[in-house]
Amino acid sequence: MKIGIMGGTFDPLHIGHLLAAESARDSYQLDEVWFMPSHIPPHKEKAGATGEQRLMMVTEAIKDHPSFRTLDIEVRRGGVSYTIDTIEELQETYPSVDFYFIIGADMVNYLPKWDRIEDLSEMLTFIGVGRPGSPLDLLTLPSYLQRRVLLADMPLVDISSSEIREKAEMGHSIRYMVPERVYEYIIRSGLYEIQP
Repeated sequence: MKIGIMGGTFDPLHIGHLLAAESARDSYQLDEVWFMPSHIPPHKEKAGATGEQRLMMVTEAIKDHPSFRTLDIEVRRGGVSYTIDTIEELQETYPSVDFYFIIGADMVNYLPKWDRIEDLSEMLTFIGVGRPGSPLDLLTLPSYLQRRVLLADMPLVDISSSEIREKAEMGHSIRYMVPERVYEYIIRSGLYEIQP
């Protein structure tokens, strides 16, 4: 079985995340994609929404997709989320699964700085999806990584969670930047001080 892991803060989850997951799934015939909100990501500031709220936004967004699942392993574990720890745990639990980790182009270029990246690159394959302003050039990566990164085509959507939070803080609409169920959850929960 081929499983894609879509990790991220998802603060909030937006349409770019869904496009990336679907593009990776379609390009490499993944059986499922598991969306995995991090508890505290090592490379970002503290999230605006709690882990449980971000998990709920993901669950709301993907509930109708037959191949998308929510993975709560990092939120449950707590602390700083390092991918290597999570993949070791997942491989122990699902020894027959081939894991693929889906990341944006900005993260592909950052891979050499990941914790224990050489070990991690032996455990899974990365699928890099293009983002505007972040060209994917695998030749800039160390040779051990070049052979462990696949590229997926996706529509280029210039959108980010930080941009969405900034818009919400300034009183601008974020509707259609996030899935409708995520938008409704944000309104119900009073997240990001958004006005309906």
